[in-house]
Amino acid sequence: LAFGCGVPAYPPAVSKVVGGQAARPYSWPWQASLQYSSNGKWYHTCGGTLIATNWVMTAAHCISSSLTYRVYLGKYNLEATEAGSVAVSPEKIIVNENWDPQNVANGYDIALIKLSEHVTLSNQIRLACLPPAQSILSSNTACYVTGWGRLQTNGPLPDDLQQGLLLVVDYATCSKPSWWGSTVKRTMVCAGGDGITSSCNGDSGGPLNCQGADGRWEVHGIVSFGSALSCNYYHKPSVFTRVSAYNSWIQWVRSNK
Repeated sequence: LAFGCGVPAYPPAVSKVVGGQAARPYSWPWQASLQYSSNGKWYHTCGGTLIATNWVMTAAHCISSSLTYRVYLGKYNLEATEAGSVAVSPEKIIVNENWDPQNVANGYDIALIKLSEHVTLSNQIRLACLPPAQSILSSNTACYVTGWGRLQTNGPLPDDLQQGLLLVVDYATCSKPSWWGSTVKRTMVCAGGDGITSSCNGDSGGPLNCQGADGRWEVHGIVSFGSALSCNYYHKPSVFTRVSAYNSWIQWVRSNK
């Protein structure tokens, strides 16, 4: 591949400002919009991450067997017609076999979408890096959640891709009773909880992007759940599926499906 993973043509505007903001256009080129069709129209329902030219990673809870989906890549503004963007239909969708929709706290909130065709990589469409297997982010690592979801409670759904700086909360802290307690598992990543920024409804399935020591962006998390109380609730950080717990499953699916 002429393109490595995790290196955007247009580097993201990384600010130290906690809070959501519109992203620089096409600076998260692996961000996907998972859309479903209803009455002849397409609706954004979840985010996703392009991890190979024909594989997109998302959350299991985003997938309903009764719906027809498409994956939109190379997008910034969901309402605009954008040259270089492409909509691809899934060939198949593989939800982790241990996922139980009645028990989100059990984990396994991960699904892979095999695309019906390989997409052509470009300045607008690039692959994310997966983190090394079992790598654990240290406390206060700065990562960015991206998506087209609400960034504050009952806020508007944005047309432009949003990014929010979140600091990682380690498992020892996140699993304290006053935080998420036993709801959070070691196969998850917590980030946020300062009461200011979080992933909000509509960001589900999207990436938690963290920059590696070599400067490449790795997707360490998949937006899984947050607080039902509000988006940005103190001591209730956003909870992500920890991608590095599923490297071998991802490899197995890509080899066998």
